[in-house]
Amino acid sequence: MSQPRWAVVVPVKRLAAAKSRLRGALPGVPHEELALALAADTVRAVLACPAVAEALVVTDDARVAAVARAAGARVLADEPDAGLNAAFRHGAAGATAGWVAGLTADLPALRPAELTGALLAARSGRSGVRRFVPDAPGTGTVLLAAPPGVPLEPRFGVGSAAAHAASGALPLTGDWPSLRRDVDTAADLAAAALLGLGPRTAALAGVGSPARSAG
Repeated sequence: MSQPRWAVVVPVKRLAAAKSRLRGALPGVPHEELALALAADTVRAVLACPAVAEALVVTDDARVAAVARAAGARVLADEPDAGLNAAFRHGAAGATAGWVAGLTADLPALRPAELTGALLAARSGRSGVRRFVPDAPGTGTVLLAAPPGVPLEPRFGVGSAAAHAASGALPLTGDWPSLRRDVDTAADLAAAALLGLGPRTAALAGVGSPARSAG
């Protein structure tokens, strides 16, 4: 029996407003270029994941939309224009695959094999239950997954790990360092660089980028 494949929703803010705490992290690099690179490398890794049937990028930024389409993602306008959780719900509503995951757009070190492992793990255990992957510090969320027929019900934001747990979602605790390493600050970016950045972010940071197509 073939394994179910996933729709992965990746909301991306307008670049001028995205990742404000990261501003100035790479001296001499325009902030919008860095924010775009983070999103581009995240989407690239999603599309290289064999468990993924489609990547849906929810954005109103023309540059993000162009890069996402060129990579092979489907782009949805952020019609709710009401913040991150509304964008996740909008993307999930437009998904064609039965299994849906919401993923943050700031995972420049993401390995497709780790995303595959998390999506496989999300299908284990009790049926009909949402699952989530906490970020490296354990307080935020990088991935929220829902089985067919179950609303995504995102609660991303400050303290989202606790909020998702309180909503009935169960945590996933696999060894996925590149998936857990979201980037909000310069220190986060340095930690992601130790794992190996995706090509677009690596080029801006002036570091090498390992091949990630095989994981």
